[in-house]
Amino acid sequence: MVSGHPRRGHRRGCRALLHLSRRARTRRRGRHHRGGGLVSRTVAFIGLGHMGGPMAVNLAKAGHRVLGHDLVPAAVETAAGSGVEPAASAAGAVAAADVVVSMLPAGRHVLSLYDGILTAARPGTLFVDCSTIDVADARTAHERAVAAGARALDAPVSGGVVGAEAATLTFMAGGGEAEFAEAGPLLEVMGKRAVHCGGPGAGQAAKICNNMILGVSMIAVSEAFVLGESLGLSHQALYDVASTASGQCWSLSVNCPVPGPVPTSPANRAYRPGFAASLMAKDLGLAANAAREGGVHAELGMRAAELYARYAEHVGDSEDFSGIVRTVRNRSGAEG
Repeated sequence: MVSGHPRRGHRRGCRALLHLSRRARTRRRGRHHRGGGLVSRTVAFIGLGHMGGPMAVNLAKAGHRVLGHDLVPAAVETAAGSGVEPAASAAGAVAAADVVVSMLPAGRHVLSLYDGILTAARPGTLFVDCSTIDVADARTAHERAVAAGARALDAPVSGGVVGAEAATLTFMAGGGEAEFAEAGPLLEVMGKRAVHCGGPGAGQAAKICNNMILGVSMIAVSEAFVLGESLGLSHQALYDVASTASGQCWSLSVNCPVPGPVPTSPANRAYRPGFAASLMAKDLGLAANAAREGGVHAELGMRAAELYARYAEHVGDSEDFSGIVRTVRNRSGAEG
């Protein structure tokens, strides 16, 4: 039960939002000299894949010097075509940088990277890791950075490849308030919103909780469409009702799992990934592990993790996570 007067609590919430809004405006002003010119930073960007590449390009387009490195030469070449300077090594890029941004597949990659580059960084360099990794790994990375005389922020993202390309990502940040404020101007270039969630690891905690909601809701929306099909209901009719009723959610209105109702959803391009099934399986696996370790009874989250793990075994990176609707449909046909 929530104690206190509800209206009073509502006013406090509004003040908090207004405070964040003012702080965001302050950060935007801080991006420019008094004469109006952009305050350019030198950014080492490590990991130029489907997400990291567009993010680095957006920083370069905004006027920052971006030194990019990736183990895949083609990724470096693609980013270089849009203003990112290729770096021969991660350590070389870091040595010249004010800020280091990383976007890597898993915690072991982040920790290995930090072990190899922290000694190359100048004292006080800010490390911003945008990968989605285990909370414990994020805290370990933070500790290693601080021990080496650097500063750190975990800042995983939501929004997928489309959001990375359009600079509409949401960042969930964990670390100190000063580090969050310093990273703010760069995060604003790459996304539309950044939320300071708390201390080290809090950004990762928010990310896996958010994606547990997303995975469960996508399965629910997929099951509803398949149920509608069995009842003779058209996709458009179900969408028109649910998108303006209590069933409305991101999985329906933006990433609709069936072709037609939302022309920009992956379902209309043969489920070519915006957010690959393998990545959803990874994130749900992290959430499931955290739930088990915390003794949380997350029945739907656990089941979603199982379903996506099985689905990802077959499609990997080749399909968007919304393609799970076809698994629901195929299994329904087999069982019916």
